[in-house]
Amino acid sequence: MGKWNSSSVSDFILLGLVDSEEMQLILFLLFLLIYLVTVLGNAGMIVIICLDPQLHTPMYFFLTHLSFLDLSYSTVITPRTLQNLLTSTKDISFLECFTQLYFFILCGAAECILLSSSMAYDRYAAICSPLHYPVIMSTTLCRILLAGSYISGFMDSTVVVVYMSRLHFCGSHVIHHFFCDTSPILVLSCSDTYAVEIIIFIFGGSTLLVSLITISGSYMSILSTILKINSTAGKRKAFSICASHFLGVTIFYSTTIFAYLKPKESYSLGKDQIASVFYTVVIPMLNPLIYTLRNREVISAVVRIMQKREGLRQLN
Repeated sequence: MGKWNSSSVSDFILLGLVDSEEMQLILFLLFLLIYLVTVLGNAGMIVIICLDPQLHTPMYFFLTHLSFLDLSYSTVITPRTLQNLLTSTKDISFLECFTQLYFFILCGAAECILLSSSMAYDRYAAICSPLHYPVIMSTTLCRILLAGSYISGFMDSTVVVVYMSRLHFCGSHVIHHFFCDTSPILVLSCSDTYAVEIIIFIFGGSTLLVSLITISGSYMSILSTILKINSTAGKRKAFSICASHFLGVTIFYSTTIFAYLKPKESYSLGKDQIASVFYTVVIPMLNPLIYTLRNREVISAVVRIMQKREGLRQLN
């Protein structure tokens, strides 16, 4: 991750969200509940898709990895936050802090690309070329799109963390946040952070820009196709196919853009922390709910798995 640049501090202090012990306990219970729902929801989604052959399609292939990224994304942040809410010692070493930052960026950037290049293109193919869908969304293409998501995340996180790890920290080492994020760390540096900010803006901005262009292009084509459908039932079915993905994309990108596409001088402790809680803790819990609650295929798969297990139990 690069050699530390002769910093006079050996660790950081994660200040957290609130000072009140009563509020810390309330937040601990709330975050613990959300994390348990996140783990159960995403792990359950992965298990259901793997166990049911009828869900072995491109869309559910991508959903499996979306659940994996959400689970990883949440696990990078939430357990450490829960620990800090219960203890008075909030120290975090440089290595641990930048390791958390590295995997946070990796999972976030990979999910950003996965939602756009992979899942948005899948929805485009399903609506605009339904007869050619099996040919377009081949196994090879799905694997290439997925690999592109992880490679993009790896590149973004590696470049950003390597450059940030070379900054000099000589004054305050109190991070006014509940996890190691780019903006609150940059604020603490006594080095000139302009070059690092430009790098973060270029890599983060290009990832978001490419994703937004891909999503916009896909949904413009989808909307154009839907408007050409004559039957109301056909339009309703087409909208239902895209509704979950569109909702998930809107929530994810709106909070991400608000938090990151701005200079460090615009960092606002209150507003940015609320946005951070939403995209690091809440969204990983919401995604399984968004993609399953109104999804008849997943509900049917759960019923089939339960019936199969019941049949095996009776045989034994």
